[in-house]
Amino acid sequence: MSDPVNDYALDLIWRKGRSYNGWHDKDVPETLIRAVYDLAKMGATSANCCPARFVFIRTEEAKARLKPHLMEGNVDKTLSAPWVCIIANDFMFHEKIPQLFPHNPGAKDWFSDPHAREEHAMRNGSLQGAYLMLAARALGLDCAPMSGFNQDGVDLEFFADKDETHHWRSNFLCAIGHGDDSTIFDRSPRLSFDEACKVL
Repeated sequence: MSDPVNDYALDLIWRKGRSYNGWHDKDVPETLIRAVYDLAKMGATSANCCPARFVFIRTEEAKARLKPHLMEGNVDKTLSAPWVCIIANDFMFHEKIPQLFPHNPGAKDWFSDPHAREEHAMRNGSLQGAYLMLAARALGLDCAPMSGFNQDGVDLEFFADKDETHHWRSNFLCAIGHGDDSTIFDRSPRLSFDEACKVL
C-alpha cells in the first residue's frame, strides 16, 4: 500500500493552488513544459484513448494570433503569462487506439460512432486538461484555466490547416507561469461534503 504524499505536496497541488490573474516576469523553459506534459500524459483515460491535444503558445507572434479570440477581461492575464496552452480534443483520437491500447487494437471500433466519440473525447480530454494543471503545480508552476474565449475563432485560427490538427477542437485555455500572489482574490467557498456528496 502506498503512503500518502506529505502536507507540502498537498498544499502545493491542492490547498494553496490558485487560478492566477497575473504573473512574475520569470522565464519558464520549454524543458519544464515538456516535463509537465510527460507527467500529465500518465493520467488515466478510457481505454487509454488520450484524446487531448495541447498547443503550447509562447511567442509574441502566436499570442497575437490568440488575442482577438479572448474575452476582453482575459487578455492581459492570459497574454502576460510565459505560456498559454490550448487544451483541445482530437475527435479522430480512435485512430491511435492500436498504438495506445496494443493488447486490444480492435478497441478502435468501440469509438466508431461519431457522437459517442465526441462524448468520450470531451470527458477524457477534460480529464487530461486537469491532469496538465496538476502536473504543472507539482513541478512548481501556477495555472489560470479559462473558458472565456471564442472557441470557433480559436479553432479556425489554429486548427484549420489540412493536417492532423483539422480534427482538433479547443476545449479550454490555461495560462502557465509563476503566479503573482498580489493578483488573486481570497479563495471562494467550496461545498461541504454533506452538500456535494451522498454515501449509499
